[in-house]
Amino acid sequence: MRKLLNTLYVTSPEAHLGRERENVLIYIDDEVKFRMPIHNLEGIVTFGYTGASPALMHLCVSRGVALSFMSPSGRLLAKVSSPVRGNVLLRKRQYDLSDDPIVTFELARSFVLGKLMNSRTVLRRFLRDHGSREGNQEVDQAARTITGQIEKAMTVKSLDALRGVEGEAARTYYSVFNYLILEAKDTFQFTGRSRRPPMDRTNAVLSFLYSLLAHDCEAALETVGLDPQVGFLHRIRPGRASLALDLMEELRPYLVDRLTLSLINTQQLDDTDFAAKETGAVLMTDEGRKKVINAWQTRKQQEVTHPYFEERFEVGLIPYAQAMLLARCIRGDIDGYPPFLMK
Repeated sequence: MRKLLNTLYVTSPEAHLGRERENVLIYIDDEVKFRMPIHNLEGIVTFGYTGASPALMHLCVSRGVALSFMSPSGRLLAKVSSPVRGNVLLRKRQYDLSDDPIVTFELARSFVLGKLMNSRTVLRRFLRDHGSREGNQEVDQAARTITGQIEKAMTVKSLDALRGVEGEAARTYYSVFNYLILEAKDTFQFTGRSRRPPMDRTNAVLSFLYSLLAHDCEAALETVGLDPQVGFLHRIRPGRASLALDLMEELRPYLVDRLTLSLINTQQLDDTDFAAKETGAVLMTDEGRKKVINAWQTRKQQEVTHPYFEERFEVGLIPYAQAMLLARCIRGDIDGYPPFLMK
């Protein structure tokens, strides 16, 4: 299994990235505040319109380190990456299969089933750990409803119908998400999923972490030689990493939703970590982003036993493991794509 390297997250809006030989430098007011050898990194993600020197961009490209520029809310603005790697025959096979409606549908179904099963597990874990809390009946009913939607996803015959089931299950899941928030409920009141922009604090955390997960999934797909832009569940759209969005669907509940709930319920975040805009949008402050990024990095370093490989490795390698399984499936080395299912 591939070694988990570091992702460098730069959150200070005053920062500028530079290069000194094989090192990445972070300058603030022309003073070097941080230095890291490039060989320790697999990615650099900046927030808040941070600048970077052409010399650093060249270093990243030559060493295969993705350099991504994000808005303060986590929206991808631009990305500098190395030339396409991997076997060109694998990508050609991916393109051919993306035009095959049967294969496209079966792969999309695997992504959806993984997402629905993991969403149900999140709800069932709440019932197991907090079964006597307010809302347990509603959460239990939502878990049962998602079970029915899983059965429906296994029998539908069209991609549009499958997307419809996925949408229904997402609404069911998020309709009880507020019950999973046990602390500071007034501060983190959740009434439904809102994006672009997030309209409450919980959605701000979810959206920010989803953007980090999308970055990791895109990097994992590129590492194994797949084209992140050509997906199966998500339609191809210029400028959108559709396959990365496919891959992250099954990982959202396990990697993002559980971490979001942990940050809130252990009171690692409070209202001072967020700022409301005149439009009603809610964004995290620089300090809030730092807290979430530190928790994200800590979570990625924890170990888990992968249900398919039956071996333990860092949580941060799950996107790579799933990308590798997807590449094997596309090559025809295995029958079907096995989604990651949390226990």
